[in-house]
Amino acid sequence: MEPNFEVKLLLKPSEVLAPENELASKLRSAFGITTSATQIGVQFLDSDEKIIYNAGWSPRIRKIQDESDLELTYKKRYAITGNDVDAALQMASDDGFAREGKKFKAQIEWGCQKMTLSISRKRSASDEACCKTSLPTKKMSRDMLVSEAPDKFKDWQDVKNWGTNALEVSRIFGPIEAKRWTGNWKGVDVYVEVWMIFREKGVTETVPLVEVSFRMESATEAAAGRGELIVFLRENDWLLEQDSLKTQLVMERY
Repeated sequence: MEPNFEVKLLLKPSEVLAPENELASKLRSAFGITTSATQIGVQFLDSDEKIIYNAGWSPRIRKIQDESDLELTYKKRYAITGNDVDAALQMASDDGFAREGKKFKAQIEWGCQKMTLSISRKRSASDEACCKTSLPTKKMSRDMLVSEAPDKFKDWQDVKNWGTNALEVSRIFGPIEAKRWTGNWKGVDVYVEVWMIFREKGVTETVPLVEVSFRMESATEAAAGRGELIVFLRENDWLLEQDSLKTQLVMERY
């Protein structure tokens, strides 16, 4: 499998956000952002015991403003130790992903402190039965994810219907309201996202998580761009020196 690279860095909300969790003008200027945000709704499904998440999987439903269909994603993550990408790819290969051809896409998610290998398969589902601006109900979400589940997720580790059985008893983790802006930095497309996530479990007050990201095809290009961006963000005191943990926070707090 030939992965591409996505650099993801967290920003300090207090430094980069204006009122109403809009982007501050200084951040807009720095990244050449001139357009308004795209609204995104996100939710994950799992059992209360987090059977799916604890196995390294994350089934997700996402609704993006002005797109006609819902986006379904089945993602399997592998931790990367000591930046040894090849070892993680070998683990994914041993699990049979190499035999899936182009059905699953490999990506290295590269944060401030660590790398993670993600193997994902995307599907789509019509949201005609939904109200166009919101995400589907628990039953509808279960039915969609079960219906479109790829065999690798459905029969994980050769356990018949493992994934679909887990989805049948799942609930929604979320929904999360998010916004995405598209800009440019040194000739590279960058994306700034703000996710509003519960401050802690059992509390409905939300706090913003702000992330800037870009994608590259090669490790060399990604490393160079990541290094330059980290320096730039530190110079402006915008960098939050920890890794992006959006999915983890959602699973912990919802």
